[in-house]
Amino acid sequence: MSKVIEIIPLGGIGEFGMNCMAVRYGDEMIVVDAGMGFPEESAYGVDVSVPDFDFLEEYRDDLTAIVLTHGHEDHLGALPYILKKFNVPVYCSHFTAGLAESKLEEHNLLDRVLLHRVEPRETAEIGVFQVEFIRASHSLVDCFSLAITTPLGTIIHTGDYKVDETPVIGEPIDLRTLRRYGQEGVLALLSDSTNATVPGRTPSERAVIPAFEEIFAEAEGRIIVAAFASSIHRLQIVFDVAQQFGRKVCVLGRSMVKNVEIANRLGYLDVHENEMVSLQEARQLGDDEIVYLVTGSQGEGRAALAQMATQTYKGLSIGDGDTVVLSARIIPGNERAISRLIGDIYKRGGKIIDEKRRLIHVSGHASQEDIRIMTEAVRPRFVVPVHGEYRMLYRHKEFLKIHMGIADEQIILIENGDVLELDGERASVIDQREVGRVFIDETGFEEIDRETVRERRQLACDGVVTPVVTLNEESGALEAPPEIVTRGVIGMDGTNGAANFTRELQRIVAAAVESAPLNERRDTTLLKERVRLELKRYIQKQTGSRPVIVPVIVQV
Repeated sequence: MSKVIEIIPLGGIGEFGMNCMAVRYGDEMIVVDAGMGFPEESAYGVDVSVPDFDFLEEYRDDLTAIVLTHGHEDHLGALPYILKKFNVPVYCSHFTAGLAESKLEEHNLLDRVLLHRVEPRETAEIGVFQVEFIRASHSLVDCFSLAITTPLGTIIHTGDYKVDETPVIGEPIDLRTLRRYGQEGVLALLSDSTNATVPGRTPSERAVIPAFEEIFAEAEGRIIVAAFASSIHRLQIVFDVAQQFGRKVCVLGRSMVKNVEIANRLGYLDVHENEMVSLQEARQLGDDEIVYLVTGSQGEGRAALAQMATQTYKGLSIGDGDTVVLSARIIPGNERAISRLIGDIYKRGGKIIDEKRRLIHVSGHASQEDIRIMTEAVRPRFVVPVHGEYRMLYRHKEFLKIHMGIADEQIILIENGDVLELDGERASVIDQREVGRVFIDETGFEEIDRETVRERRQLACDGVVTPVVTLNEESGALEAPPEIVTRGVIGMDGTNGAANFTRELQRIVAAAVESAPLNERRDTTLLKERVRLELKRYIQKQTGSRPVIVPVIVQV
């Protein structure tokens, strides 16, 4: 067995979401994070996507553990799907474990999964790997960077981070431990690239407090704050400022209620006694006495905020005098949904405050100067930018070269499926593996294969053609001219041209049947495929479209 380190990203490189990376030495492997993504195919019944974990089948005997850096969906959301295939222990922080337990319970996996809850600066021996969990600052609480020590050297995986010396909850990033590893020698730094295009430092979570205080001082009616349910620092700020201005807080939306409950139970949220009220209790309060903390900052149609803006959410709707605070960044791809949401809120008479108007949101990711601080602390032999679109990875490399003087050959850009090999002296991509993704339906439980999604897209774009062929069971002869049923196909618009096109399709089908040998006419599977191929060639040549073709063979 070759004694080298292999790093294989299954997702999260060159894209947002689906962060998942395998680290292998000899015949042992750990997986860092198991995240979900949010694909463009959502219009075709696809809610999320996860890495295709069948890729790991060949490593089944090597896989020893899953290590989670933190509890955001793009790092945790695919955990049930990998654990359905590989029953291995999971190592994570207490808060991440709380979120993981909730997911595993939904999938009926909680009783069979071993969750190891670890503390900052704790070290776990996982086979040949020694993993130290290093406190990281992020928009979520209880996050880790990882020091993965192998016989060939140490790899630092930053996870998602920023250099925040004054977090709202918990202690700041543990640069001291990172510097200790830097002094001892670090082979490779796998570093968050999300904000590599942004100059300067990322502001502290506390930077949004003054803007929230101004908003609460100015608002005369109800205040509705929409934020990421996982942004526990932000939620704490809302509770604190609400207490300061004598308002109660009502939490709405499934994920928001769940995360507040978990964070409160585990002691990560400090909620004053009687400050949190139910929806029924909130209805009894004056408009200047209540804050609603809700889901839906990304315009999600089923979230609390969108329902309040378009109809009612449990009898509650936005009205004149309400102040709606969108305390979250726009995730790429959600612009239209958010624009539609804002329009609906304005129609209802609400006033909107977003991050363009006030400093009500700060990123949880390292900007360029944070990247400099991390890289100088760790002093790695090699840097591997991870987590972000390819332009971000490239700008990360560019910053390290131009502004930090790191040599080009020391900065390795990789893509999903690349096998990056480290032998202690060199780092190079030695192979490119096929790593796919699996789509999950809107229930969150059923997997949808890629072919089904492709057909749904094809149906939506090019329509469907159903040729109906009636044959004599004995002779295989046509009993009647073929029928052609079309839906949403180019050229089938009811004009004379469409009628001529239909007759031509009937001719193509009849010719295909009559040219088939008798044994093929009696085999409906073979005959359907012959008809499908002949129609596909003709329609594509004539119209350029590729409708789904579903032949029906009736034998009489």
